[in-house]
Order: sequence, then C-alpha cells, then structure tokens
Amino acid sequence: MSIATGDWFIDFPCDTDQPEDHQASTLGTITDADTPDLRDYEIYIVNSSAGKDSQATLDVVATAARAAGLLDRLVVVHADLGDAEWDGVSELAAEHAAHYGLRFEIARRERDGQVETILDRVEQRRMWPDAARRWCTSDHKRGPIRKVMTRLVAEIRESRTGADRPVRLLNVMGLRAEESTARARRTPYAPNPGATNGRRRVDDWYPIHDWTVAQVWDRIAAAGTRPHHAYSDGMSRLSCRLCVLSSRADLVCSARLNPELAQRYADVEQRVGHRFRVDLSMADILAEANDTQAQLALLPLADIA
Repeated sequence: MSIATGDWFIDFPCDTDQPEDHQASTLGTITDADTPDLRDYEIYIVNSSAGKDSQATLDVVATAARAAGLLDRLVVVHADLGDAEWDGVSELAAEHAAHYGLRFEIARRERDGQVETILDRVEQRRMWPDAARRWCTSDHKRGPIRKVMTRLVAEIRESRTGADRPVRLLNVMGLRAEESTARARRTPYAPNPGATNGRRRVDDWYPIHDWTVAQVWDRIAAAGTRPHHAYSDGMSRLSCRLCVLSSRADLVCSARLNPELAQRYADVEQRVGHRFRVDLSMADILAEANDTQAQLALLPLADIA
C-alpha cells in the first residue's frame, strides 16, 4: 500500500526498472557470494535512465569490467518513454555509454510504429498507475527491456559453442537503499526468476545500493560524465517528468518547468475522471506550480540567484 507522508510519497522511485520479487526464487545467484564475479557472466546490462544513480552505477561497472578485461560484455539499455521523459534523456544515456565506448540499445513500447506513451495508456485504461498497479514500469520499461535481453541472448547463443546452455546475464540497476524503505529491504545481489527462462539465467545487481547521494555525485564528478540539466533546474530525481511516485516538491517543480505537459496531464485527469494520485490531483499540482512561478516573478533577480 502507498502512503503519503508530508512532502514525500513513500514507495519505489521510477528511474529504473522495478525489481523482481526475489523471495519467490529457489535459485541462488550464479556467483556464490555477496557480489558478482564478472567472469561468471557472458553479458552485463546496465539499465540507464541517464539519471545520477544510473551514471554512478555505469561508472562502477564499466571500471570493474575494464579492469577485468571484459568491457566488451557490457551493454547499456535505455527505456524510451516518449514525451513522459525529460528532453534529451535518450541522447544523454547514449552519451554516457559512448564515454566508455559501450554498445547502446533503446527499448520502447510501440504501437503502429510510434512510441506508445504512458499518457496514451492512461486515456485507454481511464486510470493512472499507482504503487500497487505499476503498469507504467512493467509495460513501458521492464517488458521492452526484456525484449532487448532476448535479442542480445540470441546473438550470444548463435556465436558460441554449447548453444543449448542458458546465457548467464547480469542485470544491473542503480537502486539505492536510502531512496525508500522498500528499496532498503532489497538484496543488492539476487536471482531474477521473472527474467530467467530456458535460454538465459538472470541475476540482478545494485552496486550502489548502500551509497549516499553525496557519494553518487562525487563518483559522477570523478567520472566526468554530464548530468541532466533537470538537477540544476531544481529536481531531486530524473524519472518521468510527472511521475505518480515523485515527491510533491518534484511534481510542482516539474510542472513549473513543463507547463504544457502538466496541462495535458490535467486535461486527461479531467476527461478520465480519475485523480492523478489519491492524495494529489494534477490540477492541484499545476495550481501550486503557477503560484510558485508568480511568486518567483515578484522577486528581484539577485534574490532568485
């Protein structure tokens, strides 16, 4: 169940794929240890939202893979969410991959040759996603990324001897414990039974699970990769521009920065007759953003700076 507490909506943030329920797995991890041995895997996929946690995670894995002489096994995958994303996110994720000379793949949910957006689905379903019904993550991120997994695994099986043996795949995400109580309970290295099948065996790894925000930014500064401008514009996270699981502060900030998109969300909210969030309507978010914008307009430029 989701709980609104003050300024924060407590649940999984949405910048990476939602983790599987590892408790249901009867398999152990491929490496019998608390962290994976990269030599045990034939391919590593880093899920990148182009956000700060993805940046730091990618640097950790790329550095380890390069030291082991296994950088060619590393692939960066980004789930393209269409206009739900911040501008330039796909290009920035590709830039981060290119920084390390890595292969980059785009995953997306398409309909009639076009990206099917979350807002399109809200209109079809006449309801918004929430923490209990996160079809936005399962349908628009996890599902398309698993199709990329299938294609990459097929390439490996075709190019090696012993094609009948399942490909060992390490699925890497930038989840951190301090983001939510739910993420704090996650095991940083665990089997992923939902992504595992007869052709592949998948383990999940969260290499920065115990990191603080300060450690993340320090790693990014040392790596030299470019953060998205949304952070300097006032956002604490880089998820969907208007994510139902974001904090109120981030939603208001985003609505101020993306007024046309926020108005579209408010219009859809009114048409479908379903609140954006139980505790918060998009109309309220937009009104608060407009009020904030009006207050900023009254301040001297020196005070704003």
